[in-house]
Amino acid sequence: MRFATLLPAVAVAMALFASAVRADGLTIGLIPAENNEEMVEAFEPMRAYLEQKLGETVKVYTATDYTGIIEAMRKRRIDVAWYGPMSYYLAEREAGAEAFAVGVRQGGTEMYHSIFAVPAASEAQSLADLEGKAVAFVDPASTSGGLMPSYMVKAQTGLTPDEFFGRVIWAGTHDAAQLAVKNGTVDAAAGADVIYHRMVDRGLIDTESNRIIVTSDPLPGAPLAYRGDLDPAMKSWLVETFLDAHNHTDVSGLTRIAHFRKADPADYAIIRSLVSELGLSDEQLLQ
Repeated sequence: MRFATLLPAVAVAMALFASAVRADGLTIGLIPAENNEEMVEAFEPMRAYLEQKLGETVKVYTATDYTGIIEAMRKRRIDVAWYGPMSYYLAEREAGAEAFAVGVRQGGTEMYHSIFAVPAASEAQSLADLEGKAVAFVDPASTSGGLMPSYMVKAQTGLTPDEFFGRVIWAGTHDAAQLAVKNGTVDAAAGADVIYHRMVDRGLIDTESNRIIVTSDPLPGAPLAYRGDLDPAMKSWLVETFLDAHNHTDVSGLTRIAHFRKADPADYAIIRSLVSELGLSDEQLLQ
């Protein structure tokens, strides 16, 4: 009798979930923190697993800059995106994004840091030594390559990066910024410590080419976020599937994630505070 009474409820739940899946499946956006082809390749095990679990096509969408992923979500071209904390803040404002998961690395933390790196032979030892120099940032929507280094400069000097440095260059990706240091194109670069160390491990840079001189306080990890207007059944499925994925497939990607934990929009209050303290305009945030 109990089994018979459960059947209608199960049928309703399955019908709701089926209605939550778009006719063309699920599309996931990846911000261009690094080389797009390498990011897509690293995410492939997870994409394939999601597709197998969903029973529908799962596509990966990339863009040439961070705001391209935010705009794609705003226009409902993507359902989920892997943002950085700052780009998530913007997607929350502009596209109704809601954080639901964050990757936890080996060692049990999702936190990371913003750094300034210089050529190994540089005489610079501190942020103050970079006054008037050419410095590469990543993207205005990057946390460790835009927001946090801007805050560090303002907190220490009272000036904006444009006022303090001789020239600010937007490299577009973290690896491009560090390679600009290695190649002598700039005097320093800001970016994420996790990407810097991964580049060292891969032999793209080394202690003979790049050297870290400044490290920020910890930053909250890069969140996965879905569109706020997705069906509740799809939201629940995404949370459950990502949190369980490490038991079934390689979730490491480019950031060496061990597993995902549940995330919440409140986890990114520090990002909202930094934007407020810097008094950044919409034009500066979305340039």
